[in-house]
Amino acid sequence: MSAVLDELRERARRVGREAAPALEGVGELEAEARGALAALAAEELTAWTVPARDGGAGAGDLCGADEVSVRALCALRSELAYHHGMLDVMLVMQGLGSYAVARGGGDELRAQVLGGVARGQQIAAFALTEPDAGSSLADVATRAERDTGGNGGGGWKLNGRKTFISNVPLAHFYTVLARTAGEPGDKDGLSMFFVPGDAWGLDLARFDVMAPHPIGDVILKDCKIPDAFLLGEEGGGLDLALGTLARFRTSVAAAANGFARRALDESRRHLASRKQFGKPLAANQGLRFDLAEMDTRLRAAELLVDEAATLADSGADAGAAVARAKLFATETAGYVCDRAVQHFGGLGVKVGSVVERLYREVRALRIYEGTSEVQKLIVARDVLERD
Repeated sequence: MSAVLDELRERARRVGREAAPALEGVGELEAEARGALAALAAEELTAWTVPARDGGAGAGDLCGADEVSVRALCALRSELAYHHGMLDVMLVMQGLGSYAVARGGGDELRAQVLGGVARGQQIAAFALTEPDAGSSLADVATRAERDTGGNGGGGWKLNGRKTFISNVPLAHFYTVLARTAGEPGDKDGLSMFFVPGDAWGLDLARFDVMAPHPIGDVILKDCKIPDAFLLGEEGGGLDLALGTLARFRTSVAAAANGFARRALDESRRHLASRKQFGKPLAANQGLRFDLAEMDTRLRAAELLVDEAATLADSGADAGAAVARAKLFATETAGYVCDRAVQHFGGLGVKVGSVVERLYREVRALRIYEGTSEVQKLIVARDVLERD
C-alpha cells in the first residue's frame, strides 16, 4: 500500500513541478482552471476521484472497488497543494461533485457520467450551501417538486439558490441537495439530484473570493430534470450529502498540510539566505524557535491525517478522527502561513509572493466542509461519550 501512495505522491509532484509555473502565467481564471484539470487528467490523477467500479483508478488494497480511497486523495492533495492551489481544488472537485452519483446514481447514469469524470472530460460540482444554509444542511430551502406540467409531465422541477459553489461556471453537472418534503429546519425531506449544466432553468453567477478559483451561485428557476436524475432514495439526500463530506473531509486536512509544508520550506530558505546586521536571519534564536514550532505542529497534523485516512479506508467509524485531523491541520496551516508572512516582512504581504498566496489560500480551509467550530463539537461529543 505504501508503494502505491509513494507512486501517487511522485506523480502529483511531477504534475506540480511541470504545471504550476505554466498556470502562474495564464492570467484568466477559467483558462487556468481548465489547464490545471488537463494537467491532472494527463497524468491520470483524476481517475482517483472515482471508484474503480465506475471507471476510476484501481485502488487495490486501499479500499473496495466501489469506493474512493481517502489515503489516495490525501497523498495527492498534499502534494498538489504544495505546488499550486488550483491543481488541488480542480482535483478534489471531481470527487466531491461526482461522489453522490457514484453512491446513488443508477447504472445508466453512472455509466454516462463517471468515466468522463475520471478522465477529466466531465467537470463536476457539489451544490449544498445556500445563503441561509451552511453548516446546518437541515436549513436547505431549495425545493424539488414533482413536475406535473404539460408535455407528458414527469420528472422534477427545482427552485432555489445555491451559493459558494466551486466550478461555477465550468461544471458539466451539479449534484444538488433540495427539499422534497417538510420545511427548512427539518432534517427529513431532503433529496439529492443530478442537474446537467445545460439544464433548462439553470442560471449561474460567478463571483470572486480571496483565493481565486471558479466559484459562484447556482440559480434554479423551474429547472426541469427527469426522474432518473434523483440520486438514491427520495428523502435520502442528507445521508448522501453527509456521506460525501465524510469521505472527502480528511483530504481538506491533507491539502492544509501541503500548503503549510510549502510555507515552512519558503521560510526556511528565506531565513537561511537573508542577512540582517551581518548575519543570516536563521541565526536569530526567536526565529529558530518559530521554525521548530511550525515543523512540530505540521508533523502532528500529518500524523492525524494518516490516522483518519487509514480509519476511513478501513470502513471503521472515523468521525472523531476525521474531525481532529481537519481541525488541527487547517488551524496549523493558518498558523504556519502567518508566521511565514511575518518572516518575510514587507515582502510577505507583496501580492504575487508565494507566502502571500499561501496565506490567502489556507484561510477558507477552516470554513468549508465543516468549520473549525463544527469539528470541535464533533470531537467534544466523542470525548463526552467515552466510557
